[in-house]
Amino acid sequence: MKTPSNLSANFKCFRTWFHFYTCPLHLRLNILNSKDKTLVSESDRFKIAELNLVAAIPCPCGMTRRAFTDDPDQTASLHVVEISADARVHYHKQMTEIYYILSGSGQMELDGTLHDVEPGMSIMIKPGCRHRAVGQMKIINVAIPAFDSDDEWFD
Repeated sequence: MKTPSNLSANFKCFRTWFHFYTCPLHLRLNILNSKDKTLVSESDRFKIAELNLVAAIPCPCGMTRRAFTDDPDQTASLHVVEISADARVHYHKQMTEIYYILSGSGQMELDGTLHDVEPGMSIMIKPGCRHRAVGQMKIINVAIPAFDSDDEWFD
């Protein structure tokens, strides 16, 4: 007797679900970090964060939600930043930042020069570059290495 295709697909889906939630390896990988309730899953080689659950905190650019700042290797961190007012000029001695403009418009001041920016544009800001965002924007900021508040400098 041939099984209907939707029943076969449902059984396959159940088998995958059952394996994922009963296999000791997957149980270990799919834990919720007790320290960071925004961390959905992690292992030695990956982390998954849900930035919608991260509380926004003030930063020189406005309000930010940060992920992966507590990674022991400090490889990189990801920030979703709401820029609602002109940011304060600052720089970093160690960190490179990559901004990706999601929405809004305005300008980026880079070493004293204003540059118009709009959604879809990205900016790489290397250590030592004095920078700030001007206008109202939502951006993704990738910090390399991971963000460290001790590497935030103001003139």
